[in-house]
Amino acid sequence: MNSSDIKKLDAQSVMQTYARFDAVIDHGEGATLYGPEGKEYIDFTSGIGVNCIGYGNKKWADAIYEQALKLQHISNLYYSEPYARLARTLTGRTGMRSVFFSNSGAEANEGMIKLARKYSYDKYGGGRSTVLTLVQSFHGRTVTTLAATGQDSFHKYFFPFTEGFEYIPANDAAALESAATDKVCAVMVELVQGEGGVLPLESRYVRDVEKLCRERDILMLVDEVQTGVGRTGALFAFMQYGINPDVVSFAKGIAGGLPMGGFMANEKCSGVLGAGDHATTFGGNPVSAAAAVEVLSQLTAELLGEVVKKGEYIRNAVAGWNLPGVGAVRGRGLMLGLPVSAAPKEIAAACVEKGLLILTAGADALRMLPPLNITYDEIDKGLAILRGVLA
Repeated sequence: MNSSDIKKLDAQSVMQTYARFDAVIDHGEGATLYGPEGKEYIDFTSGIGVNCIGYGNKKWADAIYEQALKLQHISNLYYSEPYARLARTLTGRTGMRSVFFSNSGAEANEGMIKLARKYSYDKYGGGRSTVLTLVQSFHGRTVTTLAATGQDSFHKYFFPFTEGFEYIPANDAAALESAATDKVCAVMVELVQGEGGVLPLESRYVRDVEKLCRERDILMLVDEVQTGVGRTGALFAFMQYGINPDVVSFAKGIAGGLPMGGFMANEKCSGVLGAGDHATTFGGNPVSAAAAVEVLSQLTAELLGEVVKKGEYIRNAVAGWNLPGVGAVRGRGLMLGLPVSAAPKEIAAACVEKGLLILTAGADALRMLPPLNITYDEIDKGLAILRGVLA
């Protein structure tokens, strides 16, 4: 099918819930994508942070192929090797104690919320169920994770939302102290607020959150759906902040392009959820787990170091442009935001036309989440297109 055929089929048969850009993607290699007619795009999105090891990755594809022939699914009523190997790798590389596997970031975050409320109920009884989240946060699109999201624009249509969430400003220790009453069971944060504008939390504030949580036996939940799996230059961003959270969620890049999510718990929280407390049919799927094992094997210390260097390379290149209406790049590693005075969606659409896929974040920023193994040549090509559009 050509691009026109595919767009017509979409219009005829698919719910129109996405304001798609005018690009049809057929295949890719590295961090470069191609349309059905051969149009080339440099990818600064990696499927919104999912395709972390790029396109056409043969080792990853072979791991999926071999596992699919062997066992594609069995359910969590029985044991299988791939999810167990994956859990061992995750706990071994992070210092966390145990893992629950789900299918998406929203599910992972909802599972963290359930764990926090059960921890508090088991220990203190009812009435201690409020979860504090940050203004400008984004935690998912289920009814509960929308309620957890600290952006008014998401709080419409789907009433009533789940109760038990309060929003506090980021980097405000006094507001945190005031809000952390005896009704609170957890504080949930993104260490870099992605959808909110690519806004990194201040290190001192993050340590304040950890300290308060320890003092009041409130769980510290870290949403690493977007920041995790090497995106910021460490396997997980909490490792860069030098903290020890109670529960950490992950998704997006974990299986390199297959649907997968989950959360990790520390020693204190590893036994909170018992048999029957939480479950999902596809969690820990053997094929997704095999893909994730291969992803983690490719996220070496050397590659993670390159993520940091490439992020600095992009930051320095953009700083040298000196274009009006373009701010300084913010973020960590290859999770970068570029403030702009013009409408970000219009800029992103113009970039697509010129051959660059780029995201938006919040009301005033472009967002860059390229594959972690993007080459410098691909970075240069993408930045040249971006500069031309901005100019």
